[in-house]
Amino acid sequence: MAVPFFDLSQQNKFLRKEIDQALAQVIDSGKFILGENVSQFEKEFAEYHGARFAIGVASGTDALHLALRACDIKAGDEVITTPFTFVATAEAIACCGATPIFVDIEPKTFNLDVSRLEEKITSRTKAILPVHLYGQSCEMGKIMDVAKKYNLKVIEDCAQATGAEYQGKKVGTFGDAGCFSFFPTKNLGGFGDGGMILTNDQQVAEKIKSLRNHGSKKTYHYEVIGYNSRLDEIQAAVLRVKLSHLNNLIKARRRLANLYRKELRELEDVVNLPTELPNALHTFNQFTLRVKERNPLFEFLKIKGIGAMVYYPKSLHLQEAFSFLGHKPGDFPESEKAQEEVISLPIFPELSEAHTQEVAKAIKEFFQR
Repeated sequence: MAVPFFDLSQQNKFLRKEIDQALAQVIDSGKFILGENVSQFEKEFAEYHGARFAIGVASGTDALHLALRACDIKAGDEVITTPFTFVATAEAIACCGATPIFVDIEPKTFNLDVSRLEEKITSRTKAILPVHLYGQSCEMGKIMDVAKKYNLKVIEDCAQATGAEYQGKKVGTFGDAGCFSFFPTKNLGGFGDGGMILTNDQQVAEKIKSLRNHGSKKTYHYEVIGYNSRLDEIQAAVLRVKLSHLNNLIKARRRLANLYRKELRELEDVVNLPTELPNALHTFNQFTLRVKERNPLFEFLKIKGIGAMVYYPKSLHLQEAFSFLGHKPGDFPESEKAQEEVISLPIFPELSEAHTQEVAKAIKEFFQR
């Protein structure tokens, strides 16, 4: 039985009537840029997270870039982040003229190792950019303690973690800004690119609103050099529909994660299953294993017609784009070990129990050979 890694067709079919109606209203209105759907979605997204402000932008990458700029990150500054993440995290820092300073990861959660933060802080450090990888919250209590001690900004990368929680509080609401992606494969995904920034700081919110619209607060008057980074009405309309179903979509992902855990428990001596921090809510945007025989397993699943992905096969400190930082193999051993061992299994709300069992069966077969 073939199992796709990701398939939106069932979700779109289930939501088709609501989405068609929402899109028809946008088309009939003739308003496609910063209209009613964007403003309402911003309000609803902020309310869902318990934040004061939400500002829609064109992508998750832009969300990071604009949030950093709104927090006054500039050339000569240093921003601490993880090397084990999608390129946009460090890319956004570099695009501000600042320098990404990498801290190795904690091997069980794949997130920033908080115990290593302080050793990387210098007089040029201005912010910490934690990534809630795979839908698992970072240890935000400890991160915020360090930030307060050294008077640092905190910009959260929540691209894979919409709806995730730490100690009963939604991620994206701990720091000065929280940045979200609505890429179609996310647990809240649109029909293209889109992003959002949450903040409780009115000044930061106003800066982002200006930056996303060419640096303008008043039509044809430009206070700063900005960007064209506006979430459009069509994406906002689709996302409003999906936001109303988000809690159920997350519950479905967590149910599937528990099924995988149950099916694969007997392999715990050769497979490290995902962990969930105490007092946290993991959204399982990815269900990621650690396997020493990752590459052979990946090829075996491929032959079986089972989708799998590797997030991420090469840490950022080893990428050519960041060679100017002067890192070499061995600088971040936990990140480098993870890049050789991680493999993500199919997990999306509409995946059937039979498909989940088929994936687990194939993995068991691989290790029983």
